[in-house]
Amino acid sequence: MTKGFKPKVATANHLIEGDVIYFTSEGWSRRIETAAVARTAEDAEALIEQAGQCPQETAGASLIDVDLSTGIPRPVHFREVFRTRGPSNYFHGKQADHV
Repeated sequence: MTKGFKPKVATANHLIEGDVIYFTSEGWSRRIETAAVARTAEDAEALIEQAGQCPQETAGASLIDVDLSTGIPRPVHFREVFRTRGPSNYFHGKQADHV
């Protein structure tokens, strides 16, 4: 049984600052809420092609699955949820026990 297509957005890291960014209809943004959403496989191919045309601004452009149940794109995978929270260069969890 084949799974259906899941909506996707294009994400990358800003080449200079390293921030997580999302491709919008007007360029790149640090807000996933403004990301352009691909609702078909064909749209996803076009989206990643457009996003890849900015190599001087980005590193590692890729597509991620999003949930649209609230009307706003939200990442599905834990890794991407974590990326929306910003840098993790501070001690937390088990790391804090060893400081």
